[in-house]
Parts: sequence; structure tokens; C-alpha cells
Amino acid sequence: MGLSLALVIVALAVALALRPWRALRGAQLLHPWFASLVLMPWLWAAQRFMPGGVAVQLSGACLMVLMLGWPLAVLSLVPIAALGAWLGGIAWPQALDHLAWNGIVTATLALAIGLATRRWLPRHPFVFILGRGFLVTALATVLAGALSALVSPLPPGSELGSILLGHWLMAWGEAFATGMLVAIFVAFKPQWLATWSDARYLTDA
Repeated sequence: MGLSLALVIVALAVALALRPWRALRGAQLLHPWFASLVLMPWLWAAQRFMPGGVAVQLSGACLMVLMLGWPLAVLSLVPIAALGAWLGGIAWPQALDHLAWNGIVTATLALAIGLATRRWLPRHPFVFILGRGFLVTALATVLAGALSALVSPLPPGSELGSILLGHWLMAWGEAFATGMLVAIFVAFKPQWLATWSDARYLTDA
């Protein structure tokens, strides 16, 4: 729990220093940001338990990074996690762990890997959709789950292999959902994606 709290505090300090609320001055991101605050707590409240009592849940953090940018996504994850814990009757220590690993660490890994794809892969809409929307989401979610399993004590009766398998399966579900929504937004609502740029991805397409 101490490591989770430290991760949350450091991420919030960095996010606040970047003043992400400036992105909400225009109307483009206001609607997706408000929709995230309304819908995401219900997603976070719907935890499922694997054999051995290990709780897993969908995150949505990678999609929020693509839509809102990392700083605003990190700040928004705090009320989302709190409301999700309240709606789902989740204990606060467990909710803090999920905020840290399922939210902030996942979002940070998605940002880092996404920047690598932006730097090294071709500028094409399908690279953005399949790369950042699908593959980056899968990889970031798997890595965050694996890191959480490695640094946290295993629940009694559980095995590391089964925990990693659960995170692997959840990551692919997360990736499919994120990739599908990103494809829809690129086609119909590109202004809802803070990380999308017509000039970058359509000029050479």
C-alpha cells in the first residue's frame, strides 16, 4: 500500500505541475472528459475475482490518455477510482492499489510506449489506431498487471502464473475495446482525441 500511495502522489504532483485543466478551456475535450467522469466509475466498480481471490477489472486508462492526454487523465482517475470504490463496495486499500497500478501505472506506460510508436512508426491513421489504440493498450495493461503482481504479496492460495494469465486476458479485452473506440473516434470525432493530429497522420496517408 505504501508503494501505491507513493506512485499516486508523485503522478498527481507531476500532473498538477503541467496544469492540465487548460485543455478544458475549449469545448473539444469537455464532453469526453465529462463522459469519462460519469461512465468510468461504473466500469471500475465492476470487479471480477479470479481463482485465489485476485481482483481484476477493466481500466480505461489507456483510452483516457488518448482522449484527454496523460496529465488530465491522471487527475481524472482519482475521482473515478473513488466513486468506483464507493459504488462497488470496494475497500479503500484495494481501491488505492487499483488506482496506482490499474490506473496511473497503466496510463504512464501507455504514454511512454505511445510516444515510442509516434517517434519510430510511420505517420498513418492505421498506425495510430492499431498501434496506439490496440497494441499499446495491450502491452501497457499487461506490463502494469505484471509489475503489480511482482511487487505485491500474493493472496493466499494463488499462484503467480494464474495471476499473470488473468492480467493477460484482461489486457486483450481492454485492447479490443480501446482499439474499436479509437477507430470510431478517428472516423467521426477526431476532436475527442487529444493525441490525434490531422496534420501528422493524414498528410502522408
